[in-house]
Amino acid sequence: MLFRFPLSSRAGAVAVALAAALWAAPVLAETGGFVEPPAKLPKAQKGDPTKNLDFLFEALKIAPDDTTAKAIEQRIWALWFVSRSDTADLLMARARQAYEGKDIDLALKLLDAIVVIKPDYVEAWNRRATIYFLQKDYGKSLADISQVLRLEPRHFGALSGLGMILEEFGDDKHALEAYRRAVEVYPRMERIPDQIKKLQEKVEGRDI
Repeated sequence: MLFRFPLSSRAGAVAVALAAALWAAPVLAETGGFVEPPAKLPKAQKGDPTKNLDFLFEALKIAPDDTTAKAIEQRIWALWFVSRSDTADLLMARARQAYEGKDIDLALKLLDAIVVIKPDYVEAWNRRATIYFLQKDYGKSLADISQVLRLEPRHFGALSGLGMILEEFGDDKHALEAYRRAVEVYPRMERIPDQIKKLQEKVEGRDI
């Protein structure tokens, strides 16, 4: 796969190809140099996580103020962290401890193990994408972002991370598209509206 190559002109081509594939896919009613989950999460709701997420994302779109939106965001993160696997939960807790303790190699090894035993665990892919992003290993980060968005197209953290990487490649047009997709899902998302305004002026020019 092209994603295995280190950052280069080839990685830039991968970013463009990934972006093109994402634009073709519909955004469902979606964190990182990305949007980081809060340090303390509320307890995940009982019931079907998919139904709960659908409800929360609809609520996120119409949140009347930032405080309400942030509370809904935290509930979404709480559901994303539900793996339905005791082993994956244990490894994720250890990976988070390793990351916070700046033992990045250990955090990556633990996340590698999680995605093998629980490949549908969205947040394991997202956390690994975040670490790769911070290491400036953008090719690997993009590969994991693609997995996150395949599993959860509404993942605003991964969408914002995609925008940041595309900006690094100088692909402002597709970065703008990624950020716009993020705020379609999460209109009150922090910082991203400012990035949209900046890139909109660069890509589309100022309004006359």
